Amino acid sequence: MAVAPEARATLRLLIVDDDRTLREGCASILQGEGYNVTVTGRADEAMDLVKRRKFDIVLCDLYLTPVSGMDILKATLDANKETIFVVMTGNPSVTSSIEALRAGAWDYLPKPFSASHLQILVGRASHAVLVARETRAARTEGGVPSSVGIGTGASFQNAHTGDKITLLGTSPAFRRALDLSRKVAGTDASVLISGESGTGKELIAQFIHSHSRRAGRKLVAVNCAALPEQLLESEMFGHKKGAFTGADRDKAGLLEVANGGTLFLDELTEMSMPLQAKLLRVLQDGVVRRVGSEQQDAVVDVRFISAMNRDPQEAVAQGRLREDLYYRLRVVPIKLPPLRQRPEDISVLAAHFLHHFWDRHRQPGEASPSFSEDAQDFLRTRPWRGNVRELQNMIEHTAVVADPGKALVATDFPVYDDMPDAAGSHTDATTFAGSYMNDAYHVAKDKLVAQFEKEYLTRLVSRAGGNMSRAARLAGIDRTTLYRLMEKHELRRDEYSGSVA
Repeated sequence: MAVAPEARATLRLLIVDDDRTLREGCASILQGEGYNVTVTGRADEAMDLVKRRKFDIVLCDLYLTPVSGMDILKATLDANKETIFVVMTGNPSVTSSIEALRAGAWDYLPKPFSASHLQILVGRASHAVLVARETRAARTEGGVPSSVGIGTGASFQNAHTGDKITLLGTSPAFRRALDLSRKVAGTDASVLISGESGTGKELIAQFIHSHSRRAGRKLVAVNCAALPEQLLESEMFGHKKGAFTGADRDKAGLLEVANGGTLFLDELTEMSMPLQAKLLRVLQDGVVRRVGSEQQDAVVDVRFISAMNRDPQEAVAQGRLREDLYYRLRVVPIKLPPLRQRPEDISVLAAHFLHHFWDRHRQPGEASPSFSEDAQDFLRTRPWRGNVRELQNMIEHTAVVADPGKALVATDFPVYDDMPDAAGSHTDATTFAGSYMNDAYHVAKDKLVAQFEKEYLTRLVSRAGGNMSRAARLAGIDRTTLYRLMEKHELRRDEYSGSVA
């Protein structure tokens, strides 16, 4: 978002670099835009400045003597935690830059950089500073309480449909996640949401967007697992006419569509490493280059919210997520607990879903069922591998078939017992793995995973009678992902018998 000239004049910037040409060039560009800029080429003087004066934004070279840029970063944040610190580095390795991000740097600026790159990054940093100022002022005036009471949850409107969405829970882990979502919503900070499938990651993303300053603009969701690499690249970045077969016109990508709003990247670790590198460039300078283009096609201002059902640090260690991208996207990490770790919320959620689906599916005036103690015990002791989504689907099924006014018992809930139990799973898995012991580890692992996926999908779609929507709900995944997996294993629906062949 553009920063007004009068607002720029209120921002105090410090530029620290021992390269005179670079620091004076940066100062000239930024002073020309109206910023209040201080420059120094001496690291010891910079240390003294950040201790004595409050700067909103500091741009500092990483490799300085006799003290380093990391030392200046620590001194800056010790003096004022709200300062935005940007590391400038000419080192082609990103290792040191990642260390700076871990230590609290807001971003890094690789050298050499263009004037437009500098202007875009400082513009983003300025916007973040001004939003933080407004939030603090509102709290001081009583407009935004510094500690928001959560109660049992929160309600908001879906940005696309206008439907009311309710987030419910009283467990400490859920309250912490929702409280953090409230606090970060008013900023432009990137958010990384992690949690098992079905825990509500997309709902939290919608909640953050709906309570942000971008709520009036678009929330654009991208499922990184649902599209092949080339198609995902085209969807996200757009393409030029003739870029590939079928590209008969120029097309703007979802990054451009989300300009001024929020981009939600679901299942981030399914994005290929080359695409992650291309996304990193957009995060660095806000510039989008469409597929098939040799020039800058657009400059975008997008707030990023990402989600994954893996542990983010494990994904980095396994090479599924770039470490530098991880640190840019996880400015604020939010971890959603699985339903089995919030048993006190199960009764609250079940009652809410029963009321909601009874109103949706049944005739007006029909008395809603209730939960007996037997039913409550059953719900509390389920493993809930599919988390809140599984509970929601089970209660919807129950609402559709239950008799009006009935006191529900355990046997009224649909239960699928065709999954192996814990006692037999070890023996089965051992026998299963034994047939691949002559293969290398990674080859054996890939074969095992492929065999499991094919067998699971076969039984899943058969159990759902060929109904792909129902199969997706049972599996706790979306239909697009289900179709992609079916295609991967060359499975098809038999539209007559309801089985897969």
